Amino acid sequence: MKENAAINEALGFDDVLLLPNETNVKPSAVSLKTRLTRTIELNVPLISAGHDNVTESPMAIAMAHLGGLGIIHHNMPLGKQVEEVRRVKRAEGNMVLNPITISPDASVAEAVDLMTNYRVSGLPVAESGTQKVIGILTNRDIRFFEDYAKPVSELMSKEVITVKAGIEMEAAKKLMHQHRIEKIVVVDEQGRCAGLVTVKDVEKLGRFPNAARDKHGRLRVGAAVGTGKDALDRAGAMTDAGLDVLFVDVAHAQAREVFGTISYVRQQRTSEVQIVAGNVATPIAARSVIEAGADAVMVGVGGTCRSASRRIAGVGMPQFSALLKVAEECVLMGVPVIVNGGVNNSATLAKAIAAGAEAAVISDLFAGTEEAPGEIVCHDGGVYKIVNPSAKPQHRPAASPTAAALDPHGLDEDPVDTSVPYRGPVAHTVQHLLKGLRTAMAYTGSADIPALIEKAEFVRK
Repeated sequence: MKENAAINEALGFDDVLLLPNETNVKPSAVSLKTRLTRTIELNVPLISAGHDNVTESPMAIAMAHLGGLGIIHHNMPLGKQVEEVRRVKRAEGNMVLNPITISPDASVAEAVDLMTNYRVSGLPVAESGTQKVIGILTNRDIRFFEDYAKPVSELMSKEVITVKAGIEMEAAKKLMHQHRIEKIVVVDEQGRCAGLVTVKDVEKLGRFPNAARDKHGRLRVGAAVGTGKDALDRAGAMTDAGLDVLFVDVAHAQAREVFGTISYVRQQRTSEVQIVAGNVATPIAARSVIEAGADAVMVGVGGTCRSASRRIAGVGMPQFSALLKVAEECVLMGVPVIVNGGVNNSATLAKAIAAGAEAAVISDLFAGTEEAPGEIVCHDGGVYKIVNPSAKPQHRPAASPTAAALDPHGLDEDPVDTSVPYRGPVAHTVQHLLKGLRTAMAYTGSADIPALIEKAEFVRK
């Protein structure tokens, strides 16, 4: 032990309570808008964890619709993770950028394969040489058609409606109504396909006004990587697919390999993607990852009694104290803090935000929801969501050697069952968490998240 080193007291979320304050704030009137990184905002401070039983594209789409963010996990091949990111970015927007096209000489079978694999209901048809749009093929054109060897040119609609880039949504809606169509092709000056406006996109923009979107109206999405060459390869490929936020997500981020990964991505992708790095537990660790190039910091090393680093290695820092100290450092550097671990109900979410976190990563509460990966099964009278269908409920998977290689400090951090109780749509859980947060903000007289962080006072239980 270091000579004359003091043993400091550290607290978890369960050790403290928020003090009420004078208020005229109603829960329904508070703003939950928050910073995710230096330049990206969310409309609610919730992030679904990058775990293989929590977040793939369906969860990421649902979280973005609700105003938050999903982190696509990296326990999958590079190509699969890139495709999951692409599915979120193609799910909707002001228009589909660079949509998939097909040649008029291609077979109907090829068109059906493309539409099935990319989950789209129509393909602009472009000449092979000039790439000029000459038609469009939709589900309506091939419905009940059985001769899949026929060329696309025999079935496509040749009177395709095209517009120039920058069309307003109201103008697009009028065109769709006027021509009784569901898709408008956006072309450049040479008549080449540059985008696609669909009726589903127009409808979704109205249905999800609180959604987290980029400047093109597409849903925001994050994805996790480890360190080293694998992380760099994934970062480059996913950024090319439109990734908004890269999470360099390891159990112990105060390591040279982590700093190197962050720094390399920052140099190669300066303005294309924001970087969140973690996990850290001390101010000096936070400063190190920020200086390497991180745009936000995740807090959580042995933060709870369930954490593997605490149980196995005796290493960690209770989450409340870690968050307070790291947030103080990050305020000085102008970088948001994200709490990763320990938020298991609406009360701990409120305490975490009040202590300085601008968003919270949720894992266990979102596992088992409708949008989480896995298969719904019945077992002994209960209903479960199972990630590994061959496993029985309550059995845990063996440690992944790939994951261990990517994050040697992980110690199988926060291992999860392959089965968890089925919880229904994730929106229900999100609404419950946000209801508690709104109530806490009303009790403390805080109209928005910055006010809650500024006004919060805590007492020991």
